Amino acid sequence: MAFSFAQSTFFSKPSLFLHKNGFRSFAFSLSFSLSFSTSAVVSSDKIPHHKWRQPVVASVLELGGVKIAKDDVVRDDPANNVPDSIFTKLGMQLHRRDHHPIGILKNAIYSYFDTTHSNKFDKFDNLCPIVSVKQNFDDVLVPEDHVSRSYNDTYYVDSHTVLRCHTSAHQAELLRKGHTHFLVTGDVYRRDSIDSTHYPVFHQMEGFRVFNPEDWEPSGMDDTSYAAEDLKKCLEGLARHLFGAVEMRWIDTYFPFTNPSFELEIYFQDKWLEVLGCGVTEQEILRRNGRTNNVAWAFGLGLERLAMVLFDIPDIRLFWTTDERFTSQFSKGQLGVKFKSFSKYPPCYKDVSFWINGSFTENNLCEVVRGIAGDLVEEVRLIDNFTNKKGRTSHCYRIAYRSMERSLTDEEINDLQWSVRDQVQTKLNVELR
Repeated sequence: MAFSFAQSTFFSKPSLFLHKNGFRSFAFSLSFSLSFSTSAVVSSDKIPHHKWRQPVVASVLELGGVKIAKDDVVRDDPANNVPDSIFTKLGMQLHRRDHHPIGILKNAIYSYFDTTHSNKFDKFDNLCPIVSVKQNFDDVLVPEDHVSRSYNDTYYVDSHTVLRCHTSAHQAELLRKGHTHFLVTGDVYRRDSIDSTHYPVFHQMEGFRVFNPEDWEPSGMDDTSYAAEDLKKCLEGLARHLFGAVEMRWIDTYFPFTNPSFELEIYFQDKWLEVLGCGVTEQEILRRNGRTNNVAWAFGLGLERLAMVLFDIPDIRLFWTTDERFTSQFSKGQLGVKFKSFSKYPPCYKDVSFWINGSFTENNLCEVVRGIAGDLVEEVRLIDNFTNKKGRTSHCYRIAYRSMERSLTDEEINDLQWSVRDQVQTKLNVELR
């Protein structure tokens, strides 16, 4: 389910199962197909040190043969908070590229389910990421007052439409269409902090299985216990398929859409690693979708989180690079090939201090910085805060700029920082210090 909601919120800290570590009412489920070209690759010593500029934003995307204008997603609506930088990611679908780490991992998980469940699981990896608020939140029982519904956490196209925060947004529709075993993979969107493990676009996979009374009754177990035991057996097998013979442990937890709920951790590279969130689906979800006599389980996992571990990828921004020094290191079907770093360029640190107001949030600050510097910003970190005798609170943030492909010049970094200072003041209505 929404286990991958949380990279943030509930499950994995990368998934609403896993992410504590995310319209005009479009009445369609069209798939995205966006044409793009890979830039030519040159050796590191031949990369031109030109001044960085924001990439040109395409005005139209192609969605299953239907053209969607940028104004349909980034528009002049009081509720709209989708920036150009996010629109450019729509339709890129890293999970559908067989030679990309995300696509390689997805296919490895597919292979496991095809082998262990005789191709019973239907696979969906091309569903439209523009969904209704009902699909994204209500259908999976996210409470009305849950933080994930806020404009600070979610990208709203309008007050009724969002960019999906998790692949669970498609769960109810698939159940109503009669699917009982399915895997849903896709790009999901969440306003988030800036560091090496967080990015406003990432990829999740959700698994869902429905059981009938004839499945659990012969076992002598009750329906919930039967589903929970099958779930754990299935996911322990998946963990061994991906990571080998590792030690595992189950942690009881809470998710609004499953009961009981669990997190699976493995002991890998000398530490415990959370792999996914899961649980037995709340009966209310099944009842609403015509499954009153059934029980089901669901799991969610964040693909970037696992891929960074399996491939030794140190920075989440690398998944989006078209630099051949990255892309050429991976091949279809080769899970766990270790990434060889090619970027040793030093970071440049710049600080910005200001008096905050009551509406200030760190996510809003990160959106401003990303909108100016794009993937040249490596981290935004609060390094100091204090409240004076008049009750005013000051924050000081340290911004780390670093390109993964070349050295940045003092001139372009200074230009970026001055733009950040200017837009932080005007867009966030704070007072610079």
